Amino acid sequence: MSNIFTSSIGKKLLMSLLGLFLISFLVVHLGINLLVLKDGTESFNKAANFMGTNPVIRVFEVVLFLGFLLHMLYGVILSIKNMLSRPVGYKVSNNSQSSFFSKYMFHTALVVTAFLVLHLFDFWVKAKVLHTVPGIDTNGLKDLGALVIARFQILWVVVFYEIALLFLGFHLWHGFQSAFQTIGVNHPVYTPVIKSFGVLYTLLVTAGFMIIPIVIYFTK
Repeated sequence: MSNIFTSSIGKKLLMSLLGLFLISFLVVHLGINLLVLKDGTESFNKAANFMGTNPVIRVFEVVLFLGFLLHMLYGVILSIKNMLSRPVGYKVSNNSQSSFFSKYMFHTALVVTAFLVLHLFDFWVKAKVLHTVPGIDTNGLKDLGALVIARFQILWVVVFYEIALLFLGFHLWHGFQSAFQTIGVNHPVYTPVIKSFGVLYTLLVTAGFMIIPIVIYFTK
């Protein structure tokens, strides 16, 4: 059992499982964020208030945060180990799509991590720690939607988010397929389906997140 936490294979397995867990969360997060485009901020504020006050969700929030930290930690450890074990690059490079995303997986992870830190400070810290949310909506809830709209009415913020989300898409593109491969899902019939679903998931989720700042900037 201890080998799971100490061996390279064990670390890869845990990182993959944590990655799939985080991937599933992104769907929920996107669904809530899209509500800000529905009816102003009313639906979004209701969903955000529920997520912020429900005790089960609060526990899940801690688990999610720890999952992200562990996923990042294992990724850094494995990347450093790989770089140390291969100080000299291969003479013959593989130019396949898979190897391209795999080669820059660590770099995209760094950009995504920096983006998430800034994103958490921009919204989660301001709302729950600093309590600098603009005000209260008509339902007596914290107007978190107003905070989102205010941020995405600033051009450089929108541009920054769009670029960061592209890097997130690149990370997801390879990460989705790699995770299933690591946990042992390798079948001549199912593997191509999983890869196709991973591409579809990446395109839809990335596009869904990217459209929110653009719509707010040009319409709100």
